Amino acid sequence: MAQTGKFTAVTPDRPRPWGGGRPAVIAVAGATFTVVTSEMLPVGLLTPIGGALRVTEGTAGLTLTVTGLVAAVSAPLLTPALGRFDRRPVLCGLMAVIVAGNLLAAWSPHFAVMVAARVLVGLGMGGVWAVAAGLAVRLVPGRSVGAATSLIFSGVAVASVLGVPAGTYIGELAGWRAAFLGAAALALVVLVALAVLLPKLPADQEVRFGGVLRAGGDARVATGLGVVALLVTGHFAAYTYVRPALEEISGASTPVIGTLLLVYGVAGVAGNFACGAGASRSPRGVLAVISLVLAATVGLVPLIGGSVITATALLAVWGLSYGGLSVSAQTWLLAAAPEAREAVSALFVGVFNGSIALGAFSGGLAADGAGVEAVMYLGAALAVGALAVAALGRAPAGGHR
Repeated sequence: MAQTGKFTAVTPDRPRPWGGGRPAVIAVAGATFTVVTSEMLPVGLLTPIGGALRVTEGTAGLTLTVTGLVAAVSAPLLTPALGRFDRRPVLCGLMAVIVAGNLLAAWSPHFAVMVAARVLVGLGMGGVWAVAAGLAVRLVPGRSVGAATSLIFSGVAVASVLGVPAGTYIGELAGWRAAFLGAAALALVVLVALAVLLPKLPADQEVRFGGVLRAGGDARVATGLGVVALLVTGHFAAYTYVRPALEEISGASTPVIGTLLLVYGVAGVAGNFACGAGASRSPRGVLAVISLVLAATVGLVPLIGGSVITATALLAVWGLSYGGLSVSAQTWLLAAAPEAREAVSALFVGVFNGSIALGAFSGGLAADGAGVEAVMYLGAALAVGALAVAALGRAPAGGHR
């Protein structure tokens, strides 16, 4: 074990402590997959949830909004509160909160109970994501950090491809409560895997709330967060309304839309891994390319997306580019502040989830005021803004070292 300041680094020529390595990284990827699946699960279940709990679909949609907002607020607050606790039991405890939240959601007799359940999921999600995002550097040798970070963030991408559709399918077969029970069972399995496969991970950086704020004041960190805020807001402004856009612009039927979204999701997983290696060398370059491609792709949907064939191609490129955002942005932030990994990860989770809510809200205003074509142009404009920030702002010299 080599010491780098207060950080205990694993070197390739020394024996690794018990646990760690690829199995541990896979377990952490399982955690990110589980928390994002738990967050997004209501997307395909709004109608039966609303019917059972006697609320409108719009009100039922608050189950998603609440979770995202709680995660956005909790991540920067939980990280300092975790103090000097070993990160292995911390992650296990946070996964236990996810288990409890999904079990409570499955039992919910009233909408107020469901909201409380979703608050628990938001708390667990914010904490898990903030801690997990910076763990790759502690689990594998330096040369493997980029690939391990991509694997951890693949959980986010795969959740959109497999997690949400699987939950929807379970809901159709056995009811929406069974879907939440399934998510709770998955979270329990991941909890056990984390307990078995992770090494001891004593806190190597004491994070205080003031330290989180100071990390955000670093120009390189602020630039990275600005790119994330603009890209995520623009993406969700457009993607939240991609179904009506495909119906109106491309004339796609419901079964075809399902296939198109699957194409988007698979491309997103590919983009996650494709961008991981490049971001390790030049996070500025990769995020600039992502911004440029997103701006062009989303902006072209109203212009050339009039056929299913062109819409398929645009969605594939859209997914490929956006799929690389999480790993590339995290690589930027860890390179900008390697001495404050958990602080910048907490800020990343907070900005990311807050931007999801802002994007969906601003997209709704644009859709209601000017139609779905305007939503696509709004997303493209925000991506252009992200390109400008990435190009002109201060950036780290490189990725992981």
